[in-house]
Amino acid sequence: MLKLSKSSKMPCRSWSLQALDTCPGSLDSNGSLVPACSGCYATSGNYRYPNVKAPRIHNRDDWKRDHWVTDMVKELDNDRYFRWFDSGDMYDIRLARKIHAVMLATPWVKHWLPTRMHKFSKFASVIRDMSALPNVVVRLSSDSIDGTKIDTNLPNSTIIADGQTIDATVCEAYNREGKCGSCRACWDKTVHTVAYVGHGVSMVSKQKRNVIAIG
Repeated sequence: MLKLSKSSKMPCRSWSLQALDTCPGSLDSNGSLVPACSGCYATSGNYRYPNVKAPRIHNRDDWKRDHWVTDMVKELDNDRYFRWFDSGDMYDIRLARKIHAVMLATPWVKHWLPTRMHKFSKFASVIRDMSALPNVVVRLSSDSIDGTKIDTNLPNSTIIADGQTIDATVCEAYNREGKCGSCRACWDKTVHTVAYVGHGVSMVSKQKRNVIAIG
């Protein structure tokens, strides 16, 4: 049974997994959380409630069904925009291949998939295949919270501090109570880098400490 999410702040539905549990890319070489993940919004607030966790936990097993791809294609019949992973990541190469199959079979849907799985070489081919589709934006996530960008030709994203200037398209959602409004930059292949303003007490605190340490 499919369980999709719909945040009132997003213009579309999403399919997600539990944060950190399915995010191998969230760890550095020492096994510690990278800066961008150590203040992850999907580990606090409403994401802590059992009713919010339940569909994400369910999805970790559900995608393994034989008919999952077919069911997803049918489910997206009336969708025009879709986000993969408002929490979690495509931690398993088999899941990644199934997501690619869904993307391929739904050309009427604009798919956005943020990921850190670009760190692992075995995902390179499936990310390339996804990115080649005209209706798909795979946006590679930086580990930084100071605006450092990934050196890549693919669409990507980074996190910046409030008021920081950067050569990127800065997400304006947090000037609109976290809502995308009419903006669709994350789904736009021509937008190379999207910079998200760090938010939440934990993230802002980390950014302030980072500025002090650099200074």
